[in-house]
Amino acid sequence: MTVTIYHNPDCGTSRNTLAIIRQSGEEPEVIEYLKDPPPRERLVELIAAMGMTPRELLREKGTPYAELKLGDPKWSDDEILDFMLAHPILINRPIVVSPLGVVLARPSEAVLDILPNRDIGPFTKEDGEVVIDASGRRII
Repeated sequence: MTVTIYHNPDCGTSRNTLAIIRQSGEEPEVIEYLKDPPPRERLVELIAAMGMTPRELLREKGTPYAELKLGDPKWSDDEILDFMLAHPILINRPIVVSPLGVVLARPSEAVLDILPNRDIGPFTKEDGEVVIDASGRRII
């Protein structure tokens, strides 16, 4: 099985998602999308597979979103994609692809929905938040 994560190692959510994937027994293909952004065609495929629009995938925090005035509804999907490709930091993350689906793993535990092995044992995020307790119960 192949799992791919579009990852930003500086992002806690992305690091937690990667840790969940690895704890499930998968060693994913890790694409640091800021260094190696997906080509336009792939980005369009990912967005469609998640059932989103380009605007819904835009990241605001820590990006040029405000200075580019991307909240203005005048921008078309194609124009938003152009901005994302010019400034990959605008692509929200992490995006995870598995044979079971594609998900924007926000929160990180959303990745469990597309992993073949969801029984990963106890898991606690970097910040101490318990995702799966010692009895294997997913904390929502």
